[in-house]
Amino acid sequence: MDGGGASSRDVWVQVNKDLMGKSTVSRASIINFLNKMVDEGALGYTETAGKGGHRRIYSSKYDEAGSKRYMAKKDISKMLDAWPETMETIEAIKGE
Repeated sequence: MDGGGASSRDVWVQVNKDLMGKSTVSRASIINFLNKMVDEGALGYTETAGKGGHRRIYSSKYDEAGSKRYMAKKDISKMLDAWPETMETIEAIKGE
């Protein structure tokens, strides 16, 4: 997605192009993933009205570095939730 955002169709076309025929991803899977990322706070969207009704244009809330920090914080938080008292978890986080 560029700075202006992308529709679920744009993302679907690009993902399947990138897969180069090795497999395909359904449009419904793309829509579900994008909406999950909105719910998680990684993406935002605007709604536009078009010929077929309303559609979402998705955009990242973060630049590349911010996205990496966001994902790392989410992963670390999940690890600490799963193993809050485990020294191995804390040592692994500090080591990385």
